Amino acid sequence: MKFVTSIVFVSFFLSLNFGLIAQEEPIRLEGFAQGSTYHIVYFDKENRDFQEDIEKILQDFDQSVSTYQPNSIISRINSNQKNVVLDKYFIACFNKAKEIWKNTNGTFDPTVYPLVNAWGFGPGKKQKIEKQVIDSILKFVGFNLIELKGNKVVKKDPRVALDFNAFAQGYSVDVVSEFLTSKGITSYMVEIGGEVYAKGKKPNGGHWTVGIEKPIDNKASENPLKAIVKLEDMAIATSGNYRRFIVEDGVKYHHHLDPKTGYPTKNNLLSASVFSKECISSDATATGILVMGLEKAKEFLTHHPELQAYLIYSDDKGNYQVYETLGLKSFVTEAEE
Repeated sequence: MKFVTSIVFVSFFLSLNFGLIAQEEPIRLEGFAQGSTYHIVYFDKENRDFQEDIEKILQDFDQSVSTYQPNSIISRINSNQKNVVLDKYFIACFNKAKEIWKNTNGTFDPTVYPLVNAWGFGPGKKQKIEKQVIDSILKFVGFNLIELKGNKVVKKDPRVALDFNAFAQGYSVDVVSEFLTSKGITSYMVEIGGEVYAKGKKPNGGHWTVGIEKPIDNKASENPLKAIVKLEDMAIATSGNYRRFIVEDGVKYHHHLDPKTGYPTKNNLLSASVFSKECISSDATATGILVMGLEKAKEFLTHHPELQAYLIYSDDKGNYQVYETLGLKSFVTEAEE
């Protein structure tokens, strides 16, 4: 549910238009959701069309965890309405957020929502950024200030507000994937707003293929590819500072905010693509990694072998460099120039 995304460009022409001779035809669904687009491809011998079901799932999902929906569960929690009934989507997001907040030592923190609005990256009114404004907001930023007790959210400060947009889109990929699996579909790829999960292989034995973009400042269209990825039973999500940013007085400010300082992060890490078994983990962790920066990210990844990562950063001369974990060698290749 990132407002402007498509950070990972899904290479549907690469993955679908080759090797389809003498096999069942894929079913392709696409549409708009969560301020972005979705593309879903699956193989089904019964030739079932699940678009109506998936649209309903995505609508219900938005009504749970989208801050752009004024009557969503998360919006009602943020405005301190009483007797808000939590659903499975909100609870899953909250619990996963708490887990990754702890894992990343707070670099991923969904209570940055007041800062997101203050900087002009959310649905709220942008404020004039001054040190005293940021300092005042930081007093109620921190995931230690909010917890889940039973089916209720308890805040230590009523001004605490949640923003799941940095990872809920990844979770929506998981939700749709779980739906397809429940219908007996064993070969599919789900992409929502650039976050992806691929199940199995195509009937001809080929892998699903996606691409990782070069991190070129670009708010609207797709960038050239930096790498090609073969996916099987795996999720990928990418966070980068080249899609959502503002420029004020000639200074670029990107939307990844450091929960400890209240300001956009300043490091040489340009994009972080994280691979795992579930897209919610990939999406949230990619955000945390981009905030922590390259060296801390390397250290973090050594302690989390369940994750693989492809990090693009800028060297002292402004050239692209790549750090990738060893587990990627078998299924990530550099794209041709």
